[in-house]
Amino acid sequence: MKNPLPHEIHKYLVKVILFANALSDKIQKHFKMKWSLQDMSLSHQARQIKPSATLTLNEKARQLRVLGEPVIHLGIGEPKNKAPIGAILGSAGKLNAGDVKYTPTDGIPSLKKAIIRYTEEYYGRLVSPENIIVSTGAKQSLFNVIYSIVDPQDEVILLAPYWVSYPEMVKMAYGIPVIVTPEDGTFYHRMEDIKRSVSSYTKAIILNSPNNPSGAMYPPDFIGEIVDFCETKGIYLIMDDIYHRLVFSGKKWEPGYKYTNKDTENSKIIVINGVSKLYGMTGFRIGWVIAPRKLTEIMVNIQANTTSCPSVVLQAAAEGALTGQQGVVDNLRMTIENNRKVILSEMKAINDVYVFPPDGTFYCLPDFRAYSQDSVELAEFLLEKALVVTVPGVDFGMEGHLRLSYAGSVKDAIEGVERIRWALDPEAPNEIFIGDRKCIRDWM
Repeated sequence: MKNPLPHEIHKYLVKVILFANALSDKIQKHFKMKWSLQDMSLSHQARQIKPSATLTLNEKARQLRVLGEPVIHLGIGEPKNKAPIGAILGSAGKLNAGDVKYTPTDGIPSLKKAIIRYTEEYYGRLVSPENIIVSTGAKQSLFNVIYSIVDPQDEVILLAPYWVSYPEMVKMAYGIPVIVTPEDGTFYHRMEDIKRSVSSYTKAIILNSPNNPSGAMYPPDFIGEIVDFCETKGIYLIMDDIYHRLVFSGKKWEPGYKYTNKDTENSKIIVINGVSKLYGMTGFRIGWVIAPRKLTEIMVNIQANTTSCPSVVLQAAAEGALTGQQGVVDNLRMTIENNRKVILSEMKAINDVYVFPPDGTFYCLPDFRAYSQDSVELAEFLLEKALVVTVPGVDFGMEGHLRLSYAGSVKDAIEGVERIRWALDPEAPNEIFIGDRKCIRDWM
């Protein structure tokens, strides 16, 4: 039976509920903050770092599942495939031999050799072992880069929407994140907007394409333009390529190296990559940086004094993935592309929500501002009412949006979107089964 309340009244009621929930949370946070400020022995800098939104939601989902709640996790940041057989055999070989010791800080030679081949194949660039440092995940790789190049008060330009950890890493190095948001409502930037944000303090620009959280991939013309600009101005261009082979609809990803005539030692391009996303190996925590030798030497010193080296077992797994059959990446891409079609089709049923069709990754970033301007409140509302985990867009620099992942199953994508529609859209049926419970919408 169609809800008798007009659409506008319904949206107002949803916002009232969200406001009430938020007010309760803010009161609790106030008292927690008041207590925490009493302990001034903690570093001021450390206390300014926000918790990872994605990891926080992963923990919430885990706790609810332990309690037996039928949670659907559309905030997940990892594919569900098994690790490639080459990775399993590589790590098992090290374990069976029992030879698990320290490695060179910058990575074992055989893995670096595999990275050199990989870079030549997919980037068209032959690099030397001295241009590579292997780290405990692409996240550490990125932090090593930022810590190596950023001085206090240096600025790093972030293109919104951006990955949640970019601004926090810049702040950890006492730098200043400078956010550039597209003015036309899309997820694509114009060079004139970026140029206006550049100052004498600008040290780097971070470019993630395809992009987490939007799935947008920057066109070749833009890549060429921003590479030329950074090379000319002497600004580092940090290219986070962690999703570079997860591209859909016949589109082609282009490496930044294609648009520079400078060699690796003199280029301002820094490449970040890893095995987590393309091979579904998020738990193996292996990433790497390709950069000029002078920069990798600094990063080796930083890593030697923090984590020493990545685990040899996990490095062997990464080597096995890179040198093994690459059909595993193609199969994953095809699975995710099918999931993408499903979630885009399901999202069309929700009134007043616009979804930009992603070019790659396994995320989309729908615009929910018709229902709430506060993405944190909205995400908490959906978790409470519909048991669906989403990630607030504000953490990516895009308030009013929610990041939805389609890296899981088709069933989760369909049911998750159905629950979101039930919770928000007044034209959705008033009743729904969540798990084995029949739920009736009583807030409209």
